[in-house]
Amino acid sequence: MDTSAITHRTVELDGLRLHLAEAGPPDGPVVLLLHGFPECWYSWRHQLGALAAAGFRAVAPDQRGYARSDAPAAVEAYTLLHLVGDALGVLDVVGAERAVVVGHDWGAPVAWHAALLRPDRVRGVVGLSVPFRPRTGTRPTDALARRFGSGYYMLHFQEPGVADAELAADPRTTFRRLLSRTGGGAPPPRLTVAPGGGFLDALPEPAALPDWLTDADLDVYVAEYRERGFTGGLNWYRNLDRNWELTAAWRGAQITPPVLYLAGEQDLVIAGAPFDAVTQSLRSSVRDLRGATALPGCGHWTQQERPDEVSAAIVEFARTLP
Repeated sequence: MDTSAITHRTVELDGLRLHLAEAGPPDGPVVLLLHGFPECWYSWRHQLGALAAAGFRAVAPDQRGYARSDAPAAVEAYTLLHLVGDALGVLDVVGAERAVVVGHDWGAPVAWHAALLRPDRVRGVVGLSVPFRPRTGTRPTDALARRFGSGYYMLHFQEPGVADAELAADPRTTFRRLLSRTGGGAPPPRLTVAPGGGFLDALPEPAALPDWLTDADLDVYVAEYRERGFTGGLNWYRNLDRNWELTAAWRGAQITPPVLYLAGEQDLVIAGAPFDAVTQSLRSSVRDLRGATALPGCGHWTQQERPDEVSAAIVEFARTLP
């Protein structure tokens, strides 16, 4: 794919350096694109061009801990409050008073909480894959252990250094197996780590790459992760309980900006839940849900597996907003 129209720069926010990929007219309405794990700006390669062609200014940062952006050493430097602060800081840097905020995977909770905490800065939210999950009275790691067992991958990620070393041992294998095996076309895997095993054991080597992922794409991911590795992204998971503690004041609060939600029918995030139930849960926390769509045959990597549909949906939604 031609990414020559995408520009790159590094900006500083309160001493933290973030890498930005941008496309589109400087005076266009801003759409902020927030990636997930283990990704970077490149996950939005299709949307950067499509949004620019539609007259929007698309901005895709490497979020804190990822790729070309800084990765603070302290685990507690990766809370949702830090991450929402980074997102709003990017808006300040690009001169946007308000923006449409799009988030995929871990980027979705950042987008949801940007709208929850600072609705004055958010024209609308597009959530991909991960729906908004209101705060409950149960500590997240306890809830995950009860539902999925102690070997669940998010709990496995809690131990500093373990998953970090496994994923960084051969980044190309990590990306190939994780992206291929959690995309559409097969039943979602159970990401449970057996005693004494590793995360990648649940993701067998694919016979071939899916049609939406190329060897050249893998080359980019490997290059982008060469310096930072995976620890920064894993530290997001290590703040699950801390985020729960910090967001107590917003329990029961509703998201007020307009919302669009899209997920793959075969996404492991919503596996086992009827899509109507996912939508109904969203409606209980979102005041203005403009649409919720399940993409047939699509897995977890929504904007990469279905680039044209996702880009068109973002453009159409953004054009309806004041």
